[in-house]
Amino acid sequence: MAALAVAGVASAQSSVTLFGVVDASISGYSATTRDNRPTVFPNQFGIPTYLNQGSVKVSRTALANSGYNTSRLGFRGTEDLGGGLAASFWLEAPVSNDDGATGVSTFSRRSTVSLSGGFGEIRLGRDYTPTFWNDTVFDPFGTNGVGSNLINTASGYNLSTGGAKDTGGFGGNQNYARASNSIGYFLPPNLGGFYGQVMYAFHENDKYSSGRFTPEDSATSKSRAGRYIGGRIGYANGPLDVAMAYGNSTVGDQFYAGTTDSVKTFNLGASYDFGPAKLFGELSRLKNSRDYEIRPITGARSDVDLTGYLIGVTVPVGAGLIRASYSAVKYDFNQPYNPFVLNNADPKANKLALGYVHNLSKRTALYATIARVSNKNGAALTVGGPGFYKVTDRVFTPKTSTGYDFGVRHAF
Repeated sequence: MAALAVAGVASAQSSVTLFGVVDASISGYSATTRDNRPTVFPNQFGIPTYLNQGSVKVSRTALANSGYNTSRLGFRGTEDLGGGLAASFWLEAPVSNDDGATGVSTFSRRSTVSLSGGFGEIRLGRDYTPTFWNDTVFDPFGTNGVGSNLINTASGYNLSTGGAKDTGGFGGNQNYARASNSIGYFLPPNLGGFYGQVMYAFHENDKYSSGRFTPEDSATSKSRAGRYIGGRIGYANGPLDVAMAYGNSTVGDQFYAGTTDSVKTFNLGASYDFGPAKLFGELSRLKNSRDYEIRPITGARSDVDLTGYLIGVTVPVGAGLIRASYSAVKYDFNQPYNPFVLNNADPKANKLALGYVHNLSKRTALYATIARVSNKNGAALTVGGPGFYKVTDRVFTPKTSTGYDFGVRHAF
């Protein structure tokens, strides 16, 4: 009876696929800071002595993973339910093949179940957010390795940490790339090139009625923190692909303070394949804002804006592909102008990335990428690896970050 039950399950399942990517690279990173303060020599007037400390370069060489495509291991399957209706699942885990420390212990890349048909697809679980798709689809480097565009880098970094990766992302946004506990709807593929999706992710926090019973403890009063709502609409036909997306992620909610913090994202991306070359471009704007139930007369927190753009190109050369991109971002703290404060310009950064991929087969490729980030006015973005030296001490100013990837990728 057990054997017959297993056979019945197997016959009902139309397809089950094991898939994955193993990507390894020799990668190098460096981050340079500089002491911009002038040297002050001792004198008879008692002016304090200060000796300029020059620059500090922090570097690292590593055997890394995911320099071209993200290493992963996944399972996906589809069952034909008849009448054009199908049920599907997708479980995808990150893999750190350089040290073997991370395997199928979590399906944090994607874990969804869905129903699809002529109406489109309804997908439940953890998945990419609509606003992240433009950052990765219209990047020649696919937001991987040292070549990943600065829009992606800045959206996942906290400006105050000196280049250290912040799991909260810009403004505390943990829903930048993926959202858990989500419901997604995707348009059917037969709409003459138009495509789109909408997503709503539950915050799964407790709500108290009446609200005055909400605990005052900060950890439990964030009743809406974690919620995400967004959508994406695009058009792809022949060589042209263009899409725009918008999302709103609730990153903080304090009932007794009467405040709600959110990160709103809007981006527009496009690509056009001319044959000899394919061009990419993206414009993006993120706003970290605080809404007040009763806005205070003084002391209200200003919004923080992050704007960025990307231009890129890929050029096929025989079995290879040349990749290049230039991206830039700028922070705006929306502070009033103060003529008595020097060097209060908004932080900004730009990045140039160059790379080459040589395909040994459809599944195996060799690749090389180099990249350089230039920071100004206190921006602290890196290509990866170590953060800048003692940025939080306000002695050294972040300047440049450089890196390279030389690796091999095998897909199965």
